[in-house]
Amino acid sequence: MSTNATPSGASSSAAGTEPWLIAGLGNPGPEYAGNRHNVGFMVADLLASRLGGSFKTHRARAQVLEGRLGTPGVSSQRVVLAKPMSFMNVSGGPVTALRDFYRVPVERIIAVHDELDIDYGALRLKKGGGDNGHNGLKSITKSLGPDYHRVRFGVGRPPGRMAVADYVLRDFATVERKELDYFVDRAADAVEALITDGLERAQGTYNS
Repeated sequence: MSTNATPSGASSSAAGTEPWLIAGLGNPGPEYAGNRHNVGFMVADLLASRLGGSFKTHRARAQVLEGRLGTPGVSSQRVVLAKPMSFMNVSGGPVTALRDFYRVPVERIIAVHDELDIDYGALRLKKGGGDNGHNGLKSITKSLGPDYHRVRFGVGRPPGRMAVADYVLRDFATVERKELDYFVDRAADAVEALITDGLERAQGTYNS
């Protein structure tokens, strides 16, 4: 799909349409970069490279990049790509602040996050629903209600008796990393399809 970036901080009203807000969820800092819990950041970074821009610090405690996804003149959509710089369990604050700043309707917000109850690499796209114990979603839902979109990236359940927190705050295993780039690329494709083709068509293509 064709993409291009625009300067961060530009007024969304200039485009004449409401933007989409894509929030890749994770924890800030290099010590968390390769964690399973940070796969939302990984997808956001790949989308940023597709947009051909770089993240800028936003006053909403987030890294932000504005641009367009889709085919110019056909299905191009204005997007605000964000990585909240709060920790995961308080993601709702930055996402809400960005919602207010860019005047994004909740139904045009997408959270990209890790999901324990889905096999590694599998995707599920949905709108609304519960948080399934995910602290990032719990925080966003507390602030915005549940009616935003989610791109759920499967990381599987922890082995044996390993605590969930220990599992998601560890890097992907060596065997998982062999396919990680492919799965992240597919998740980025799913985000683009959700925006340009709609939820139902994107689900038909990417829900494993």
